[in-house]
Amino acid sequence: MMSIRLCSVLALTAVLTAQTQKAPAAKPQESAVTIHVYKSGLFSGFAHNHVVLAPVGGASMDPQGLKAEVSFATKDMRVIDPGVSDKDRAEIQSTMLGPKVLDAQKFPEIRFKSSRIEQTSAQHYRVTGTLDLHGTRKELSFEVTGTPEHYHGATKLKQSDFGIQPISLFAGSVKVKDELNLEFDIYAPIPKK
Repeated sequence: MMSIRLCSVLALTAVLTAQTQKAPAAKPQESAVTIHVYKSGLFSGFAHNHVVLAPVGGASMDPQGLKAEVSFATKDMRVIDPGVSDKDRAEIQSTMLGPKVLDAQKFPEIRFKSSRIEQTSAQHYRVTGTLDLHGTRKELSFEVTGTPEHYHGATKLKQSDFGIQPISLFAGSVKVKDELNLEFDIYAPIPKK
């Protein structure tokens, strides 16, 4: 009786060990910028706020030298609005990438390069640098928290500062606010084994 139990326990242990070894490794976090676009106007109740995800295509971080550079392809930005039909989401996506807003064909890349990073306290930084968006370069400053493995920050910017006219419909009764909220998470690349 004891040997049957022992064999069962050993067999169960072997199965669990084999399943654990075959389980796929967790996918590493992907660096991205999340852009929150808000509505305004008299009939804004009939419109949607938008959430856009911009996966980071390139990032170089130098924690010792206090330097950073981040870029992403405009065409890779995705409207991820919850609660919107696929058809509406596709229309919003097309408008966003088209000539009225980002003009992805003319301006294929968005890039930020730091000019100064100051550590304000443990794991807190003040970052200043240049954002190159839609053919316009502007200086931005914002707060960042984190470690060399993961940085998180947020900032705001106005579309009009970069030559983008916010979308307006029905004589301005429904429009997109000029100011956008940006949140970003930058993860260190996981070294290949």
